[in-house]
Amino acid sequence: MALEHSSSSTNPCSRSRDRLSWLRRTLRRSQQEAIASSTMTATSDNFFNAYAIFLGASMGQMGFVTGLPQLFGAISQLLSVWLASHFSRKLFIVTSAILQALVVLAMGLVAALRPDNAVWMFIGLAVLYHGFINLIQPHWRAWMGAIVPDKRRGAFFAARTRLTMAASLSVFFVGGGILSLTDSYQMAWLGFSLLFSIAFMGRLVSAWLLLQMHDPEPCCAKEKGYFTQTLVNFRSAWADKVFRQYSLFVAGMQCMVAISAPFFAVYMLEDLHFTYLEFVFASVASIFTQFVTLRFWGRFSDLYGNRIVMIITSCLIPCLPLLWIFSDNYLYIIGLQVFSGLAWSGFTLCTANYLYDIRPFRSDFATYAALQASLSAGFVFVGAMVGGFIATYANDFLVFTGLNQWLSSPIFVVFIVSTVMRCMVTLWFIPRSIEPKIRPRPQFLQLIFRIKGFSAISGVSLDWLTVTKRIVKRKPHENADE
Repeated sequence: MALEHSSSSTNPCSRSRDRLSWLRRTLRRSQQEAIASSTMTATSDNFFNAYAIFLGASMGQMGFVTGLPQLFGAISQLLSVWLASHFSRKLFIVTSAILQALVVLAMGLVAALRPDNAVWMFIGLAVLYHGFINLIQPHWRAWMGAIVPDKRRGAFFAARTRLTMAASLSVFFVGGGILSLTDSYQMAWLGFSLLFSIAFMGRLVSAWLLLQMHDPEPCCAKEKGYFTQTLVNFRSAWADKVFRQYSLFVAGMQCMVAISAPFFAVYMLEDLHFTYLEFVFASVASIFTQFVTLRFWGRFSDLYGNRIVMIITSCLIPCLPLLWIFSDNYLYIIGLQVFSGLAWSGFTLCTANYLYDIRPFRSDFATYAALQASLSAGFVFVGAMVGGFIATYANDFLVFTGLNQWLSSPIFVVFIVSTVMRCMVTLWFIPRSIEPKIRPRPQFLQLIFRIKGFSAISGVSLDWLTVTKRIVKRKPHENADE
């Protein structure tokens, strides 16, 4: 009997059924977690600037709101592997998610209590918020890569992205409605407190769902010499001239975008006196366009290459801040946001795909992606600081030069500077860009990118997850790059 029991317990069919059971449950929990976590990310991606304005942030402080969290987020991602090597992977992710939820709750308390130095307290909390996101990301990617079957990755993450998009937009609209209603009663503090409370509860539910998921590889291997090896890998990648020029282009463009990015919300809410609901609709016009046109740009790049799309969109993006100067008509701004979404979706997608194509054969994609992301974060910090400095003294500049007769808002100075600098980055890159030899690679929807965030001003945020296998007809002696 004991022998029979032992035989049945090791029966391959039984093990297969057990694996199928936990896999289905885990994948279902993951889809539910996408909805829960979106209640938090929709708040952070779209209301942080509005919240800083409500707290009374100065022009200079708006630069810190954008730049400082990005910089510390990049540092956190580099620290994450070393930190997680001391804990169970699932425990590390769940604990980080709970701590992040507490940070969001603290943001709501700042709105309710309005203490002295509330803006700086919010900036510090935003730094912690982005730090926890970047601590979680590398290990979440590894976890999903371990549990989602190769054949289902495309369908699974497409469905997950749709859920994320629907939940994010729903929260965005609800948040705009709450803020508009409470602001009409001179109680915007209550609206922000409610909004961050919803985000807090969503993240707690997300942490609970993550705890219910199965991790087939619970322990992260300790990485001896991790930092040293990371620096060696970065140095090797940076020696590649094509990658170096591409990275400087992407980081440079994001730097010049960061000069003006924090001030679109300031212009809409302070200068044009948009209600929060009008602000939401203007933002959604760009976000929705970005999401819808990703497929178009994917097919276009398959036909004509990523380089041509990068050139087209990098010529369109410099025009965007300048176009805000010509009219304050609401329908005009909605149309401008649609145009912005079209340009940013192509730029974001094809710069991501371009990196896949230019990296050396069989090299580690993650190293190249991490180096490019870290460089961009540093450049965004510099751009945001420069933008804050320009915005602080823009009014004095207009009065001194007499240009205040032509430019109705000091923020227009920031927009013009950002336009000129974006043009310079584009002109630098175009003669240096190349069309790489396309190696056999997955099609657009098979190259898995997770849409991790939405910004009305600077595009969707794509987070590389993994690359699925593709069956390509080739001669026996040829190798596929998988």
